[in-house]
Amino acid sequence: MPKKKVKIWLEDELIKTFGLRRIGENFALLESWLDAQTQLTEIEQEQMEELRQEAVNKADFWNEETLKMRFISPLLHSVVHFYDKQNRYDGFYDKEISATVEGIYLQTETDFMLAKGIGDIAETPYFHFQEYKRSRKSPPEPMAQLIEAFLIAQEKNKNGKPLYGLTITGRNWNFVVMEGKQYAVSYTFDATKKEDLLKIIAVLRKFKVILETTLLD
Repeated sequence: MPKKKVKIWLEDELIKTFGLRRIGENFALLESWLDAQTQLTEIEQEQMEELRQEAVNKADFWNEETLKMRFISPLLHSVVHFYDKQNRYDGFYDKEISATVEGIYLQTETDFMLAKGIGDIAETPYFHFQEYKRSRKSPPEPMAQLIEAFLIAQEKNKNGKPLYGLTITGRNWNFVVMEGKQYAVSYTFDATKKEDLLKIIAVLRKFKVILETTLLD
C-alpha cells in the first residue's frame, strides 16, 4: 500500500483549515502554568549553571541533535526530573504521530513527548517539545509542528483536556497551551539567562504537577 503524502503545514494554514484561534498571553491556563516557582538543591544549581554556561558559548551554533543531547536531555533528566517513578507516563524521543482530523490526514514527528504508553508505543500524549532548530523559519516551522501535534493528540485522546508544550529555537523557549480550538503562546524565555532558565525549570516542574493532578486518567 503506498504511503500517504504528508503535507508540511504552516501555522497560518492550520489556523485557517481547522478554525483555530491564537490568542494573546491573557489565557488563564497559560498564566496559571507560568506562575511557577521552584527551589533547586545545591547539586541541581551546579548542574543548571554548567548547562547554562555551555549554552551561552555554543547554543547559537548547535544543530538539533547536539542541542538535544548536550542541553535539553540533561536538563530534563538531571534538573527537572521529567519522568515518573510509578511508570504512569514516560518520555518518548523522535516519535512519529498521525491521525485523521476533520477528514484531513496529519502526520508529524515530535522531538520529545510525555505520554502514557507501553514500551516504545505512545498512546495518550500530554506534552510535546518542538523543534530545536536555530531559525524559526527553518522548515517545518516549530510552532506549526507543535500545533499539528496538538491536533493529532486531541484526536487520539478524545478527552477534551488541554494540551501543553513548547517550542525551542536555539536559546529561545516559548511555552504553549491549547484547549479546544484556541491556543496561547508565552513570551520568550532565553535559556542562557540565569533567571529565565530557573523559570523554565520551574514551569516544567509545574507541568508534572498539572499532569499528575488533572490530566492523567
